[in-house]
Amino acid sequence: MPALQKIAPCLWFDDQAEEAAAFYTGIFPDSKITAVSRYGEAGREIHGRTPGSVMVVAFELDGQPFTALNGGPVFTFNEAISLQVFCDTQEELDHYWERLGEGGDERAKQCGWLKDRYGVSWQVVPRVLPELVQDPSSEKSQRAMAAMLGMKKLDIAELRSAYDG
Repeated sequence: MPALQKIAPCLWFDDQAEEAAAFYTGIFPDSKITAVSRYGEAGREIHGRTPGSVMVVAFELDGQPFTALNGGPVFTFNEAISLQVFCDTQEELDHYWERLGEGGDERAKQCGWLKDRYGVSWQVVPRVLPELVQDPSSEKSQRAMAAMLGMKKLDIAELRSAYDG
C-alpha cells in the first residue's frame, strides 16, 4: 500500500462518488480506484443509507490521492474551491477541458474555469500562465491578463502573443 500524503482532497457527493471516481480516473493518466468502502448496518439511524451501498471511494488522479464520499444532499460543490490542472501543451489543455467539461455547466466556463457534470469546479490552465500575468505593473502582463479574461478555454499561443505584443 502506498504511503498516504499528508493532505488529500475529500469530495462530498450525494450518491455519485463511485460514478464520479470512474469518470475522473478515465480522464487522467496514472489513475485508478484504489478502494471502495460500503455502508453497514451500524449507524444506519444516523447515515440513513442502505447497507451495502457505496460510502467512500479512494482513488488517484495522476498519482494524487483523492477520496469521494457519498454523504447525501446536505452539501454541494461551489466555486469557492476548485481543482487546478496545469498543462504543458495546448493539446493537453484541450484534452482536459473537453473531457472534464463533458455534461458540465456551459455557463460556468470562463478564464480556464469549468464546472463538471458533478458540480466540481476545475481550472484547466497552461503551466506558463503565472509567468505571463505575474507582474501587474508590466504592460506585457496586463496584455496577457486582458487576453485571458476574454477567453473561456485558454489558448496558450494567444496568451503568449498578447504578452509579446
